[in-house]
Amino acid sequence: MSADELPYVDEHTVAINAPPDATWEALLRAFDGSSRSGASTRGARLLGCADVAASGPRPLAVGSTFPGFHVEAAERPQELALAGRHRFSDYALTFRLGEEDGNRTMLRAETRAAFPGLQGRAYRTMVIGTRMHVLMTRRILGSVKRGAERRRTTA
Repeated sequence: MSADELPYVDEHTVAINAPPDATWEALLRAFDGSSRSGASTRGARLLGCADVAASGPRPLAVGSTFPGFHVEAAERPQELALAGRHRFSDYALTFRLGEEDGNRTMLRAETRAAFPGLQGRAYRTMVIGTRMHVLMTRRILGSVKRGAERRRTTA
């Protein structure tokens, strides 16, 4: 199932005081860094994810994988589209970067997901209903923001 066919879940946005290229680099670093965690690999295996290990090109590009996701699109510096599936859900997380004034970027994270069956509905309640997904998405956006803004001040 393509990302566009999955039901919309939510979208989160953060303003970043750095240009799109710096934000793009920070976005790639945030995900590539997470792939080095043994906990993310164990979690992906536990859920039965299709993608359980880091593989493919680095920096992230179409064909790259890391625990829980594979890269479906990487259009520098406009869009990074990630997708994945496990026994309870098919999901997509798409990041879109918009230049505000040359030195500021709006980063949007859109989530789409399907949760089939009774187990899928229970999983949705656990992840979406408890706001765990919101917290994790905001954590990712915050990490990208800090990385891009820090890089901008040291460059």
